[in-house]
Amino acid sequence: ILMCGLQGAGKTTMTAKLALYLKKKKNKKVLVAACDLQRPAAVEQLKRICAQSETEVVAIEGEKKPLKVAKAAHSRARKEGFDVLIVDTAGRLHIDAPLMNELKDLKKALDPQEILFVANATTGQDAVKTAQEFDNTLGITGSILTMLDGSARAGAAISITEVTKKPLKFEGIGEHIDDIQVFNPKSMADRILGMGDVVNLVKKVEEHIDEEESAKLEKKMRRAAFTYDDYLKQIGMMKKMGSFKSLLKMVPGMSNLGDLDISEKEFQKTEAIIQSMTPIEREERVELIPSRRHRIANGSGTSIDDVNRLVKGFKKLKKLCKSMPKMKSMPKEMLWQ
Repeated sequence: ILMCGLQGAGKTTMTAKLALYLKKKKNKKVLVAACDLQRPAAVEQLKRICAQSETEVVAIEGEKKPLKVAKAAHSRARKEGFDVLIVDTAGRLHIDAPLMNELKDLKKALDPQEILFVANATTGQDAVKTAQEFDNTLGITGSILTMLDGSARAGAAISITEVTKKPLKFEGIGEHIDDIQVFNPKSMADRILGMGDVVNLVKKVEEHIDEEESAKLEKKMRRAAFTYDDYLKQIGMMKKMGSFKSLLKMVPGMSNLGDLDISEKEFQKTEAIIQSMTPIEREERVELIPSRRHRIANGSGTSIDDVNRLVKGFKKLKKLCKSMPKMKSMPKEMLWQ
């Protein structure tokens, strides 16, 4: 797979994300070639991100010719039985002859099955023009758009596909290394219409919510016996799925809320407060008297009002659970709302 695009499009990060996706979702043995030798620290950046998923990277210290690195990686991939080789390439601030010649040489030497054009969706119609030029020169097989998280940016996705007649294959949806998903036309249409992204929200829940932990929490909620520790575990489950802001955008009717950043900060504040409690405080074996609340506020870098608000809200939640009618089963989604 040959990755191409202009500088700043997110090729290096997307290379690492794609490698993780293929390893995790497709069970492939993946090797990455660090062929962006133009941008300072690009090789180190790729190594650092790939290390998060234990993906091997081929880099030759001091080498100035991308073609040599690519050939070395290609040879190793064949000898060691790798299923996929992903080649990260250099970008420029704008299209120029040296860039295109470099990419044409890589294409000729590697004969890639896929040539993926990576574009930042925020550049709008500029991304469309660039995609067309790359396609005319290299014959791309598809595109990947980064920062594709709003209807205002959806036009780039539609236009690139229309102009190149090549499919949009993946989209980057956040900063985490696993924030990559296969492009889904229905999901995009829902986002354009302000209907959220239920398709991918359900996928995230299924992938990241631990069924056993959810069952335990459900039983505790039925008895109103859950603790601050349980709440902290619930926060952990949500964090695995991505940022609170990105999750809310997937919920129908929530994508246009203006205070999502504030909600994210409150979420982080809640986590800090609970982490500053002692084990017996989290399990509610002692009353949170004023002196304990002051200590928790100081330890979490929050105010006493923040602590009081959390305690009050937690008591209300338990009271609500006690008053709820008995249900045969509790919706999974409720466990992390």
